[in-house]
Amino acid sequence: MEKWSLMTITVLLALTVRWTVSLGSYSGAGNPPMYGDYEAQRHWQEVTYNLPVRQWYFNTSDNNLLYWGLDYPPLTAYHSFLCAYIAKLINPDWIALHTSRGYESQPHKLFMRTTVFVADLLVYIPAVILYCFSLKETSTKKKASIWGVCRALCILLYPGLILIDHGHFQYPLSLGFALWAVLCLSYEWDLLGAVAFCLALNYKQMELYHSLPFFCYLLGKCFKKGLKGKGLVLLTKLAGTVVVSFAVCWLPFCTDMAQIMQVLRRLFPIDRGLFEACMFSSPPPPNIWCSLSVLIKIKNIVSPQTQLKLSFAVTFLSLLPTCIKLTVQPSLRAFKFALVSCALSFFLFSFQVHEKSILLVSVPVCLILNEIPFMATWFLLVSTFSMLPLLLKDGLLLPYAVTMLAFLSVCVAAFSIFEKTSAEDLQLKPFSLSLKGYVSWFKSFPKIVRSLFLLSLTLMGVLSLASAAVPPPQRLPDLFPVSVSVISCLHFLMFLVYFNVVILWDSKNRSQKKIS
Repeated sequence: MEKWSLMTITVLLALTVRWTVSLGSYSGAGNPPMYGDYEAQRHWQEVTYNLPVRQWYFNTSDNNLLYWGLDYPPLTAYHSFLCAYIAKLINPDWIALHTSRGYESQPHKLFMRTTVFVADLLVYIPAVILYCFSLKETSTKKKASIWGVCRALCILLYPGLILIDHGHFQYPLSLGFALWAVLCLSYEWDLLGAVAFCLALNYKQMELYHSLPFFCYLLGKCFKKGLKGKGLVLLTKLAGTVVVSFAVCWLPFCTDMAQIMQVLRRLFPIDRGLFEACMFSSPPPPNIWCSLSVLIKIKNIVSPQTQLKLSFAVTFLSLLPTCIKLTVQPSLRAFKFALVSCALSFFLFSFQVHEKSILLVSVPVCLILNEIPFMATWFLLVSTFSMLPLLLKDGLLLPYAVTMLAFLSVCVAAFSIFEKTSAEDLQLKPFSLSLKGYVSWFKSFPKIVRSLFLLSLTLMGVLSLASAAVPPPQRLPDLFPVSVSVISCLHFLMFLVYFNVVILWDSKNRSQKKIS
């Protein structure tokens, strides 16, 4: 009974924070002609409800693709249609073809915010709660319940997701489905996990960030079972599950190859070039290409096709060691760390990255918060900070400051993060032992790490205040946004090295927490 009471309190607190943030501004409010992501979601409802399926992804007189044309997979379109159906019952003006463009009102804002709130409540939050309360603990049952609450509270109070979903405006469904997939694999429900991840991928194509860890982990399990016996059976079942799941999601578009190709062109607009996100985002996202472009104008030196090849090569090489290790030695723990490492490699090195894509790294980091609380907390703070210019643009300074401080306070109280900075706590013991003669250097390692963390916090705090209160020099109008982007990128490169070291030096027979 106490467990359910604690769980209820945790969920109510998380919902209260989300609803409070949602009362503020949203992306593009009162800013014509394009407005922002809020208008994009509303426009997709307008298009999917009023036009036949065959026109959803095509440029027509009724569907101008230059004005927030649908560029996500079919599941997003179906979700937009469902929301539009409900909107039509409440007020047809909200989704009227052509005349509803840029529609803004308090009742409509309440409706749109509620759709995000319901999606969070039905998909994302239940997955977090089940994940946190199903981890087996060696301590007493009462203490395990308290630990479950601490984990769930920290994850549900992660500022980045709250501010983007309930402030900026975005649905948490793809990340929610991905979390359900991880949960299913934790219980060894591999086929259900495959279905859940297919739903995530068919809601947002950016879930490709997580695709290789899922593929390598499941393939490694098949190899482990033997490809001449149970492994082959599992591989066949998984392949069939994926094919059927995709076929069901794409069924309305499967009647015509031209439809399929047009959807794919909308999902992967590679003709826009490597720096499309840098040109249309303010500021440029904190990946390696946009950060380097501050010093070296790569787009002026390298052709678009070469940019694409370079991006693919660097991304592939950065992913390769982790994917090989996971395939050869599949384990649930390695799988979760691989989700982090691979998603971070995609974010830093892949094609057309947007600042919000860091959430695809942050959610897997939340899953290992109990294993490396210090580094996970640090990363989650930096990931939110990296979106600061976008949040300031949306008028979310106060929610940003409050949720950041609240999250840090909860993590410090729940996990005592400053006491968990030794090489063993950071899971760097195998790496430190491999250095042999340099092991003595690790004696001062906790102090160095804590100092770097405090320096990082100070830098983020100063830049946050400067971005909000200090006017930039006239000659350098983007000084603060670019500084945020570059500093965040440097942090992410450090974290990428750290996560890869943890994965590659992890012992095969290392004891790991399992799911009950």
